[in-house]
Amino acid sequence: QMQLVESGGGLVQAGGSLRLSCAASGSTFSRYSMGWFRHPPGKEREFVASITSNGTTYYADSVKGRFTISRDNAKNTMYLQMNVLIPEDTAVYYCARRVRFRSATSSNDYDYWGQGTQVTVSS
Repeated sequence: QMQLVESGGGLVQAGGSLRLSCAASGSTFSRYSMGWFRHPPGKEREFVASITSNGTTYYADSVKGRFTISRDNAKNTMYLQMNVLIPEDTAVYYCARRVRFRSATSSNDYDYWGQGTQVTVSS
């Protein structure tokens, strides 16, 4: 099992930045690939970024160049640095543990999920 707790969300103006954190416990964090997803209002949940156990990253086109995913295995924590935020980034952001490797962008590859943290970007 793995428990995941997101933090760092909030209200920010367009063009601003936020850093989300995902604290993991209950399992060996460093062994697992991890990912960030988001659920915008009125839309389906969508993939944001993923990172393998050795630090290889992958991003959705919509956030590439603006968001950076990283991890600190010593702290059992994953991060999502979000810069140049736009209103379309408004969503509940979730972190998840990846246990299957069919598609990093599919939620079916992930098993444990956090409770989510709200990010709201005002125009």
